[in-house]
Amino acid sequence: MKYLTNDCTEACRNMAFDDFALECLPLDDPVFFLWRNAPSVIIGLNQSAYAEVDLEYMRSHGIALARRVTGGGAVYHDLQNLNYTIVGKSRDLNADYPDYLHMMVNALRKLGVRAELSGRNDIMVDGRKCSGYAKRVWKDRLMIHGTLMFDVDLSVLQRVLSVPGSKMAAAGISSVRSKVANLKDYLPGFEDVLALKSALHSILAGGDGEVVLSPAQQASIEKMADEKFRSWEWIYGKSPAADFKTTRKFACGTVELSWSVRHGLMEDVSFGGDFLGNLPAEELAARLRGLRFERETIIRALESGPEKVSSYFDGLQASELLDAVFAENA
Repeated sequence: MKYLTNDCTEACRNMAFDDFALECLPLDDPVFFLWRNAPSVIIGLNQSAYAEVDLEYMRSHGIALARRVTGGGAVYHDLQNLNYTIVGKSRDLNADYPDYLHMMVNALRKLGVRAELSGRNDIMVDGRKCSGYAKRVWKDRLMIHGTLMFDVDLSVLQRVLSVPGSKMAAAGISSVRSKVANLKDYLPGFEDVLALKSALHSILAGGDGEVVLSPAQQASIEKMADEKFRSWEWIYGKSPAADFKTTRKFACGTVELSWSVRHGLMEDVSFGGDFLGNLPAEELAARLRGLRFERETIIRALESGPEKVSSYFDGLQASELLDAVFAENA
């Protein structure tokens, strides 16, 4: 099978690379490419960025967030995870979809891994998940892409895919977090993930050549990344509705804060509790409605208004209220 080369490790650009290969690359027969991301979380097309991941932990640890064009659940990538994409024309989706998946399963078996398809979107080994995959159909084309965990930091994976303490109900698609396995445990002869990449590449390519992208095609991928995949509107704005509630005790009393996030914007903000203050808290709630649900925007609104936060909650600082909103425990 012919192949593309993608050495980029930026998650949003790699989402654009996938989309370009599916929608814009001239092809008749399937092609594949193997690629990696720097530490990042990739959420599914229909998921809420606010419901699926610990955004505060990600921010404080330099972990990127991206949204892909396929469904399924949130996944954590680091440089010890290898991703694969297979894309081609599909004349029979019911036949081509499993055929594409078996290409990867059979390649793993040739390396000595007892891989098997399981459930709706997993590749398992000894009852543990080593790969999750998803698909997208565009006109007469089919793309599958997925992960292969070689030596992923599972402690970070568990941490970053856990939503912090606030009580929350979300209308998005919740991830199913299976017991997972690193392929390193099953491939003792492989020194690192690049050795796995090289071995899989040889099996899948089978002597076929590279499809080399032109500078114009590379520029198109970069444009797609800038205009779509790196945009706030794509990553956060496409999130389905999520409802939040948090309660904190301060010197002024107990503050109960509830709000909704729809398309990335705060709505239905309200304060309750036995707190004391000089002005009605509804004025502050109104100031927050319609804002992007992001730390920088909210702190700016709290600090730049006509009245300080302490006017509504005796002695309370804007930073304290901000931490309550984001339930920071990173």
